[in-house]
Amino acid sequence: MLPVLKEDNDLLTRIGPGTAMGDLFRQYWLPLLMASELPERAGPPVRVRVLGEDLIAFRNSSGQVGLLASHCAHRGASLFFGRNEEDGLRCVYHGWKYDVTGQCVDMPSEPLESTFKDRIRQRAYPCREQNGVIWTYMGPRAEPPPFPRLEWAQVPEENCAFAKTLRECNWLQALEGDIDNAHVPFLHSRFNLGPDDSLASRIMYAGKSPHLEVVDKPYGAMYGSRRDADERQYNWRIIQFLFPCFTMITTGSPQDRGTVPSHAWIPIDDEHTMMWGIRWNPTEPLGEQRPPASNAGEYVPNTSDWLGQWRPIANMTNDYLIDREAQRTVCFSGLRNIPLEDKMVTESMGPIMPRALEHLGPTDAMIVKVRSKLLAAVKALRDRGVSPPCVDEPSLYGVRSAIVNLPREANWVEATEETLKAFTGQPAASLV
Repeated sequence: MLPVLKEDNDLLTRIGPGTAMGDLFRQYWLPLLMASELPERAGPPVRVRVLGEDLIAFRNSSGQVGLLASHCAHRGASLFFGRNEEDGLRCVYHGWKYDVTGQCVDMPSEPLESTFKDRIRQRAYPCREQNGVIWTYMGPRAEPPPFPRLEWAQVPEENCAFAKTLRECNWLQALEGDIDNAHVPFLHSRFNLGPDDSLASRIMYAGKSPHLEVVDKPYGAMYGSRRDADERQYNWRIIQFLFPCFTMITTGSPQDRGTVPSHAWIPIDDEHTMMWGIRWNPTEPLGEQRPPASNAGEYVPNTSDWLGQWRPIANMTNDYLIDREAQRTVCFSGLRNIPLEDKMVTESMGPIMPRALEHLGPTDAMIVKVRSKLLAAVKALRDRGVSPPCVDEPSLYGVRSAIVNLPREANWVEATEETLKAFTGQPAASLV
């Protein structure tokens, strides 16, 4: 398979204002913050960097969420230091105050008779709070597109769990780990599996070289990773990619029985990504499963700077706390958990992987498919103004991932058509 040319790699990875991929991302509603990150009405504002833009988020005294450009439209002072008061954020330099739409609503430094404030609007992006998550739309439409009909954003809040982890690399190489099932029996393998380990895990670790089948979908792409279950059945792990940056994976972990593990890969800037770990049960509350959906271990204390949140204690500065003795006797990687292993390998590629240096094989077929679909979509938007997948068809998001055993003669796509549908009232298919 041919490597990605440098110009196409730049198209795929650069997401700042004015870039082609940045324009594609800005067509969508994107998860921005957990609601718990802005818990108080009229509480402290927070710094948020997303798609290469420095922004200030705040919850006003009525409970609405605002997202404003970070520097005041007057003299450029940072609104992070602003006063959150009476349904607006007030710059402490000269007292200019903005509501959640960015409209300047008070300008006490100007004469009382002045109407200057009516002509001043801070750049602002609309926000929507749904199921414990604050979303934003940063695109060009005066009326935002329909809200994405992702199952985890629609089920009762107690059916979901969220966590976030900073990845210090580009969004696409972080995401591609989720659509690469061939790495799992190596990077994530544990020695001496016991009776308490799931059937799905035992099958996966035994099948080092899976057979891969990739299916094009209107929402993105899907693949089935096939391994021998027994002499009569194949084990299929079915994983989804949904535009622009959502993945639905499988784990086979007992804690994930009946749930759908998922990730959202939100670009902070070209070289940093916020990984959202999402787990939801379509039919019942998570209960004891409600703690964080996925993380890479303990975090260092959050700071208020642009990249100061959700940083694991184990990181590139301390070699991810690799334990070489554990690497010899306990697990293949020597790292303490699966999310940390994924973080290590994707960050070790460098901030932006030069894909022209890759040598891809047959088990990389899903990665090739996703890149080709992203490139086609970004070029269609840039060159012809074609809206990318799912923006105006939010119901396309109504799918799930699954782990199933099927008779060897079965057509896995046909056999799982109903299993992979969301909003059916049926539990998720997870073999454990």
